[in-house]
Amino acid sequence: MERTYIMVKPDGVERGLVGEIIKRFEQKGYKLAGLKLVKPTQELLAEHYRDLASKPFFPGLMAYMTSGPVVGMVFEGKGVVKTGRVLLGETNPLASLPGTIRGDFCVDVGKNLCHGSDSVESAEREIALWFPEGIVEYNRFVDQLIYE
Repeated sequence: MERTYIMVKPDGVERGLVGEIIKRFEQKGYKLAGLKLVKPTQELLAEHYRDLASKPFFPGLMAYMTSGPVVGMVFEGKGVVKTGRVLLGETNPLASLPGTIRGDFCVDVGKNLCHGSDSVESAEREIALWFPEGIVEYNRFVDQLIYE
C-alpha cells in the first residue's frame, strides 16, 4: 500500500479543522498510520520546502509555517498520494471545487490549510523527515470491506 504525508498548517490547526480533515481521509477509506502535533523549526521547514527556497514568497511561507503548530499525518491506501491531493483540492483555493477541503474551507493561497505530498517519492522523503521515529504498523479488519 502507498503512503502519503498530509500536514494541517497553522491556520487549519487554529481554526479547529484537524478533525474534519482526518474525517475526510478516513471516510474515503484511508488508514491513519501516523499523527502528531509539531511546532516546526526553521531547519525542519527549510528542508521540507527546499524546492521553494529561491521563490520570492519563501520568507512569508516560513513565517506563516512557524506561526503555530502543525499536525503531521501519514495515511496509507491504494492511490493515496494522487487521491489525497484531490481530497485537498487545488493549491489555489479559489480554483478548488466545492467538496474538497480547500474548496470548502479557504480562500487565499497563502492560507490554504494543508499540504499533501505530490508523489510517492516525495511522500517517503517527507514521512522520513517528519516521522524519524517511524510510523505505527497495524492491520485493519475494515480493509476487507474497502479493497478487492
